[in-house]
Order: sequence, then C-alpha cells, then structure tokens
Amino acid sequence: MLHLKPYKKYIQVDYDYVKQLPDEWQLLPNIAIFEERMERGHETEELLSVTIGRGVIKQTELDKKDSSTADKSKYLLVYPGDLVYSMRFRQGASGLSNYIGIVSPACTVLKPRKNIKLNPKFYHYMLRSGFYKNYVERFSYGIADGQIPLRYTDFKRMYSIIPPFEVQNAIVEYLDKKTATIDKFIRNKENLIELLEERKKKLITKNISQWKYSDLEYSGIDWVGNIPKHWKVLNLKYLLKSKLKYGANEEAQEANQDHPRYIRITDFGFNGKLNDETFRSLPYEKAKEYLLCEGDILFARSGATVGKTYQFKNYKGIACFAGYLIKASPNEKKILSDFLYLYTQSSLFGEWKNRIFDKATIENIGADKYSILKVIVPSIEEQTKIIIEVMNGCSEVDLAISKAHKEIDTFKEYRESLITNVITGKMNIT
Repeated sequence: MLHLKPYKKYIQVDYDYVKQLPDEWQLLPNIAIFEERMERGHETEELLSVTIGRGVIKQTELDKKDSSTADKSKYLLVYPGDLVYSMRFRQGASGLSNYIGIVSPACTVLKPRKNIKLNPKFYHYMLRSGFYKNYVERFSYGIADGQIPLRYTDFKRMYSIIPPFEVQNAIVEYLDKKTATIDKFIRNKENLIELLEERKKKLITKNISQWKYSDLEYSGIDWVGNIPKHWKVLNLKYLLKSKLKYGANEEAQEANQDHPRYIRITDFGFNGKLNDETFRSLPYEKAKEYLLCEGDILFARSGATVGKTYQFKNYKGIACFAGYLIKASPNEKKILSDFLYLYTQSSLFGEWKNRIFDKATIENIGADKYSILKVIVPSIEEQTKIIIEVMNGCSEVDLAISKAHKEIDTFKEYRESLITNVITGKMNIT
C-alpha cells in the first residue's frame, strides 16, 4: 500500500466505523441501498450455501454431506448479483451470489434498490471486511455462540458507504487483482504446509508403529499391519485412568481470567495450540465437574472437526471443556500422554477414523467408538525414547510449518488492511 495515497478532499461523517469520507462519497442507511428478497416456493432450484471462507457457493462444492431439510418450500430464492448473509455473519458468512439458487430460510437475501446504482461486488468486499463484521455485532442479538442472527429489520438500520459508481467499479477491479495475487500466495503456502504435515505424519507413524525394530509380526489388524513382536495392541479404554467423559453443555461466556477457560472445538487447530482470540470462560460452579488435568487428551466427536485432538499440557491456569469434546485421561503407568497424542497425529489414527465414517450414517465418533480405538503400546521406556526421537526428527519440519503459518497470517493481515483502507476511502486507487 506504500504507493497508494489519500484522496485530495474529504468530508466529515463521524460515524461508528468511519470518521471521514472522500468528497462525493456517501454514507447511507442500508434501507436506502438494499431491500430484502423474500421469494419462496422454488424448491427445484439449485441449493446454495453461505460459507465463511468462500462466500456464496453451490452446496455441491462443499466437502460435507447435505444437511438441508427435505421440504424446501420455505427456502429463499437468490439471483446472481444478490448479497446473502447467514447467522454466522459475524464470523464472515456473507457474500455475493454468482448463481441463481435457494438458501436456507435462516439466511437473509439482499437485492439493490432500483433507484440506486451500485456494484454488488463492492459490497461483497465490505460485508466480509473485519470492520464491518465488528459493526454487525452491535446490531445482532441471540443466544447461539458464534451464530447470533442479524435480522433484516436491524440490518436496514445500519449504514454503508457508497462511492460514485465508477469508483466502485475501479475499486472492485483493483481488489480483484490484488486479492487474487495474495490468495495465490496463501494457497501455495497452505500446500507447502500440507506437504510438511504429511512428512511429519509419516515420521510419527513409522516410529510409533515399528521404531528401530526389524523383528516384526502381523498385529492382527489390517490398517495397523506389522509391529514389533513384543509390543501390544490394546483398546483405548484399557489405557485410561477413568472412563471417557463428555464435556459441559453450557453456553460460553465472555473471557474472565478469574473463571476456568471453556475450551471448545473452535479453540484449537491441527497445530495443537489454543487460539487466544476465541478465549471464553465458564463459572467455576458449572465448570468444576469438567476440569482438565495435565496430560488429558480431548477428542472432537462430531461435525467437520470430528477426530481432531488436543493435548492439555503446560497451560497456565485452569480449564474445562465443552460438550462436543470427549476427555481421555491416560494412565501413564501404561501409556504416556505424549505418546498417545502422537498416536492421534499418525496416519494409523487417520485410517481408523476413516473406517469409522464408512460405517456411520453421519460423521460422528462417540465415546463408545473412541473407547475401542486400537492403540499400539510399547513399554514406557520405549515410549519415552520414541517421543524424544520424534520431537528431534520433527523439529526442522515444525519450524518450517511455523514459518509458513506466520507468512500466511502476515499476508491475511495485509489483505484485510488493504481492503479496509480502499473500501473506506483512506487510500485512493484511481
């Protein structure tokens, strides 16, 4: 953005998210810009989905099963050029539709008013920007964490920026080119991370299944294959201090350092780290039955994150866990927490998980299935040595993965800053 300069003349507006706008730009209530499209009864049209990452796409492009209802008579019709947002608007679920189709009645469909000239792609960028998502939060209300609805009656009271039409077009053309370049860089880094993660997984799998031994025999399980003769394969339930436990079914509350942290599926990624930005709490009285101890392993049990695991380790403070997670407390006389966690990062665990899905009608792994997860169990002494060897072998790969993640974060921040500065008129691209 170093080459971009401000506009020559500004007018004062002094609103929530903007204090000034370039001359000839306007700030108008949404009711003057958009009207709600409420057309139903088009069940035969293609089903569309409003996603956080990609905006409005065809349902068939999603890598998950269709969860829509059989009766689609109340689904809302969407035309190309319409803007759509869902209850997850605050998380980024909004965008421009390039298709004719239908969306869930929980969504809101917007069409431009006839008396106003606008490029809907400009508002695609605006609605999905960080500053506008924060602005939305003040007008949303409800009880669902992360899915607080914004009704059209409240959306129409909000304000949006309207540059002259030719400026909107120029901004869209500029941002399309810039974001395409940034997104390509991010995709390349994500592909690199995927390759590095696969290399790491192979290293983990080889060590926890065979280590340095050549004297192997068939384990009796086809997806495990051969293992050292003196090693065992046991069900997970025989390696724990207590039964697997489901988490609390409580509504998350705002972060309070005096209360236990309330760990949910959305808090941890595949890198095994908690996200500080999603910190939520639970009062001690509600949390006390679900507190975590050092070394506990959490398993996600349903949804898109099913099978994802987190090791509660070296956390400064107390924490509990939410209902869509299952807690396993390793008996370290039989299996070390670090070894069990490594096992869940291996291709063996991934293969077991996929086979569970083949037999299930929905992607769900409950405590009954996790309890009979087959785990390879060397001696404690061997587990300790394997952990050290894996950590040493993975150190360079982990550094490369960490570097790639930081580069992605930097470019995402740059993209967000670029869009914000151009959309709000702080920088002149014309």
